[in-house]
Amino acid sequence: MPYEHSKRALDVSLALLLLVIGLPIWLLIAALIKLDSRGPILYSAWVHGLRCRKFRYYKFRTMRAGASTDAHESFAAQYIGGNHCSGKLRDDPRLTRVGRLLRLWSLDEIPQLVNVLKGDMSLVGPRPALTYEFRHYSPRARRRLTVRPGLTGLQQVTSRGHASFRRLVATDLLYIRRRSLTLDLAILLRTIPAVLSRRGAA
Repeated sequence: MPYEHSKRALDVSLALLLLVIGLPIWLLIAALIKLDSRGPILYSAWVHGLRCRKFRYYKFRTMRAGASTDAHESFAAQYIGGNHCSGKLRDDPRLTRVGRLLRLWSLDEIPQLVNVLKGDMSLVGPRPALTYEFRHYSPRARRRLTVRPGLTGLQQVTSRGHASFRRLVATDLLYIRRRSLTLDLAILLRTIPAVLSRRGAA
């Protein structure tokens, strides 16, 4: 079976399994978000994925409803421009109490399993680019988006937030050149200890 077909089969089967098995936890998270602050349970935003096409991705809401994105837009522009060595905005005042915990354990990303089922994303691949990040991408950086973006990836398991944008792009392009089902499975396995270590979490 060709790699892309095998990858898609893995994406769909594992995404469905995680959504079903984890349903009690996802419902608990939803309840905690509602109890902690006003606003919707889910957050959605326009991002760029495969071949730079735009789609909406979903996350559990971790910020106060209606919070401005100005600070993060400014930070993202500086990060992509090479002025920061970490891609995480530390001590973000927009985060709620529950939101901080969700980000610490990367649980805010779980709703993107729906994006995986829809075919917008894969389990493994470069992270999608927010629209205001994409505006600052060079032609080389846009090569990150020649494959479906992923929930996790080589960059996430090797540096998880502790990498310059130049290194992030280089790692993602390395993954694209070497991608295979074996590498995808290895990245998925390495994601578990990477998340549990909480290294580089916002």
